[in-house]
Amino acid sequence: MKIMKKNVIALASRITEKSHRLIVRELEARGIEGIVPSHGGILGNLFTGEKYTMKGLAEKIHRTKPTVTVLIDKLVSLGYVTKEKSIKDSRVTFIRLTPTGLDLKPVFIEVSEIVNAIVYKDLSEEEVNSVEAILEKIKQNLGE
Repeated sequence: MKIMKKNVIALASRITEKSHRLIVRELEARGIEGIVPSHGGILGNLFTGEKYTMKGLAEKIHRTKPTVTVLIDKLVSLGYVTKEKSIKDSRVTFIRLTPTGLDLKPVFIEVSEIVNAIVYKDLSEEEVNSVEAILEKIKQNLGE
């Protein structure tokens, strides 16, 4: 099978850039500043109300612990999360949402719905299923 176009990575990158700009714009329109899409995975997990270790969050969102530490520090400075040392092991830090952070949940749901409506506009259910299956296959081809 001969594949003519070979620009899926460029397209995926461009889609990511555009979607990130859209997310930031929608958050800012709702008075939320300083949050970027890379915070989404962390906040999404914390919206469950559970507390997580830095290591646990890093594993959940498939990022390195140093990357998560930088993202968490930003969320702490914005007042959305708190860090607390484990009583049992001082090397372990737990991350938890503040009440202000928890207030972001309905905004995130609303922005997600807007983004999904734009992304999936004019696509049939079959097209949505196909594109998601293909992207999943590509992700697997590239390894985890």
